[in-house]
Amino acid sequence: MIAHGDERMTTFDIDAQTIAAAAERLRAGGVVAFPTETVYGLGADATQENAVARIFEIKGRPSFNPLIVHVGRPDWIAGLAEPDGRVDILSRTFWPGPLTLVLRRRAGSPVAKAVSAGLDTIAVRQPDHPVAAQLLAATKRPLAAPSANPSGHVSPTLAAHVAADLGDKVDMILDGGPCRSGLESTVLDLTHDTARILRPGVIGASDLEQLIGAVERHIDPEDTDISSPGQLAKHYAPALAVRLNAEAAEKGEALIGFGAVEGADFNLSPAGDLHQAAAALFATLRAADDPARFSGIAVSPIPDEGPGHAINDRLRRAALGR
Repeated sequence: MIAHGDERMTTFDIDAQTIAAAAERLRAGGVVAFPTETVYGLGADATQENAVARIFEIKGRPSFNPLIVHVGRPDWIAGLAEPDGRVDILSRTFWPGPLTLVLRRRAGSPVAKAVSAGLDTIAVRQPDHPVAAQLLAATKRPLAAPSANPSGHVSPTLAAHVAADLGDKVDMILDGGPCRSGLESTVLDLTHDTARILRPGVIGASDLEQLIGAVERHIDPEDTDISSPGQLAKHYAPALAVRLNAEAAEKGEALIGFGAVEGADFNLSPAGDLHQAAAALFATLRAADDPARFSGIAVSPIPDEGPGHAINDRLRRAALGR
């Protein structure tokens, strides 16, 4: 177990000793940041009210914004929520992976009420990252884990992002390297007869409809009805103003390009690969968010197809209200 960085930081390389120590911290009510395939999560034992309260305090997260509960195996769900046949189908295909399912909360569920933000639902997923899997197996408890950053800010895809944002507010930061997907999970509401996408991700509506039939695309960045994580209107936002669908940078702006864009300060994917762009999005926004060099951030048009739906959703929320 090796810590690195500033002495006040608690960032650790991954080995069996680190996983065991992190699991012990979590069972004792601690808060541990850990990598998933999407972004780094700020984890706490989902069954402990005080531990969950620390997540909200550390992030400055509004209490009305629910959390995602991460499980080690699909069969953990039965004790927490009320799954239907669609859960079996979707979990066999997409779990572990970047798909969150919003389900009815089971009566007597051990999950802390703060996780659900007063709703009668629970959002659950099984993450696809070896460190997350090892941590869940060692803890043997569901982990509530939103992104490990201040509420509304750009999500972290490196342990260094977590350390820079939260520092020693977190008990431990597990350094599992860069997150390979880079965008938060698709959130799918299964509390109605027809499933609804509440937050887009790399798993799209067409992928889901092949398995469970029609899926509604219920996505509105200005919707004030918060029924799942990731629905705040202004979210994923850097400090600098963000301007979308820019053909060129205005004076002082950083230009984030996509594809063959001349004069770009950064490029999400010079080859025009949307999956590569998704993985690079948050790290690139963080790099461009430099008031010493730039007065704002301009972003080239992103095709609104495949992962582009999710990329544009995050960009719209980053730019909203500017």
